[in-house]
Amino acid sequence: MQRRDAIKLLAGTAAACSSLGKLARAQTSALKVLILGGTGFIGPHFVEVLRAGGHKLTLFNRGKRNPTLFPDLETLIGDRNGPIDALKGRDWDVVIDDSAYIAKHAQLTTDLLKDHVGHYIFVSSISAYADLAPAGIDEDYKLAQLKDPSVDKVTDETYGGLKVVCEKIVGDAFGARSTIIRPSYIVGPLDPTDRFTYWPVRVARGGEMLAPGSARDPIQFIDVRDLADFTRLCVEQRIAGSYNLCNPPGAVTMGDLLECAKKVAGANTRFVWANPEFLEAQKLLESGEIPIWAPPGGEYAGMGLVSSARAVAKGLRFRTLETTVRDTLAWHSKRPKEQQEKLRAGLAPQRELELLKQLRAVK
Repeated sequence: MQRRDAIKLLAGTAAACSSLGKLARAQTSALKVLILGGTGFIGPHFVEVLRAGGHKLTLFNRGKRNPTLFPDLETLIGDRNGPIDALKGRDWDVVIDDSAYIAKHAQLTTDLLKDHVGHYIFVSSISAYADLAPAGIDEDYKLAQLKDPSVDKVTDETYGGLKVVCEKIVGDAFGARSTIIRPSYIVGPLDPTDRFTYWPVRVARGGEMLAPGSARDPIQFIDVRDLADFTRLCVEQRIAGSYNLCNPPGAVTMGDLLECAKKVAGANTRFVWANPEFLEAQKLLESGEIPIWAPPGGEYAGMGLVSSARAVAKGLRFRTLETTVRDTLAWHSKRPKEQQEKLRAGLAPQRELELLKQLRAVK
């Protein structure tokens, strides 16, 4: 897909999807949907879009995170590590699982629900692929394998392989009655990681700013609300199979993101671009201080060029970049003061000043 075509897709398909989607969904009867989680980052967005469709929702979680968020919804108390007895003796049309990270999580729920749920939707990750080096990775690309199949601890090294194990457990139990969703970076309101949020927030602060690589470098992510909308399609249409969820390859660059944030915030920010060699020498990528962006060469060269064509063909649509940036900034402005002042990703102000000084010295 050419960049200009991808940009048109991002800007234009949301409106078309809205009118067509309303018609299709109006013909869908209310479904009983179980959400394994529901009160964290992604779950509340699932709740909102499914409730808007008139579906009857049940949440299953420990009752510890935002327990009063949805007082009108049935909440069953349990733990993915067990016990999950609260799920026994109940039937649902669809289950959405965005909280299984190890084999035990997936095995417990699939064993119990396989004869009591019509369709199982599992939220995995593009980290499930064996590597992200080539451009155009699609859903048939080779998957990650754990060095130790018995591992049950989630780390940067095991996360992708463990997601693959969960995918297989779901597939074995539900077969054609399952959907595997592999999102890229999930961004937007309620995102606790700050990996995307850092960029518009930092741009809004203004002044001289360190920017990674070049303005032409592609980046990929999925607005959490677009993820929720696609999941709703999967619920209502029983869309089966595996799907990458990310903006089309080449549709958004690092320069696009920063310039968009500058426009939305009305900031006077001046971008100082640091080449990959400088960033790697400073260990900024492994430290998480430069989130979302990846070098255009090397083992992560394809991380910003993953194919989402299969999901687009099934109805995945995208909000504009400006909408995601604007809404992220609006949400961030309402967060507790300590969360606004200290983000969980990105460069701390003093660290950035030191790096900018070093950049000037080598240029």
